[in-house]
Amino acid sequence: MLCQNCGKKEATVHLTQVVNDEKVELHLCRECAEKKRFHTPFEGVPFPLAEFLASMLDQSLIEKPSKVSDKKCSTCGMRFSDFSKIGRLGCGNCYVTFRSQLNDLLRKIHGSSQHRGGVPFTPGDVMKPLREERKLQEELKKAIQEENFEKAAQLRDQIKALSNKK
Repeated sequence: MLCQNCGKKEATVHLTQVVNDEKVELHLCRECAEKKRFHTPFEGVPFPLAEFLASMLDQSLIEKPSKVSDKKCSTCGMRFSDFSKIGRLGCGNCYVTFRSQLNDLLRKIHGSSQHRGGVPFTPGDVMKPLREERKLQEELKKAIQEENFEKAAQLRDQIKALSNKK
């Protein structure tokens, strides 16, 4: 998005204000924002989440970037090493691009990369395959504990078939 003031540079400062129940938005480049004396209140303030995430990341990925760890998002151009410094992803596609690294990070933070909490109401049966898969995984654990390996193999195959349908 171009600056609404000069129309030449990319807008990096985005202001939103509600005046008389109407939302007013202003998108400016850094230079125009400085001329109008607008600044980001968090500029120069350390972002604690970034420090926390960086401490949880494998330092070898950051210090010696490999092809896998230094992938670049095709939408916003962010690299995983950038995420490790600022603690925020650039766009929605980053979640897809950095899926494996984010799964590792979520496992370190939460103990799992799967959501185990409540599920919001969704119309239709969108969540049905996920619930079915979760149920089959629980049955698989039970079958393994009971050493019923034939049943475990059948459940494994059912889970695999469900995963392929997604």
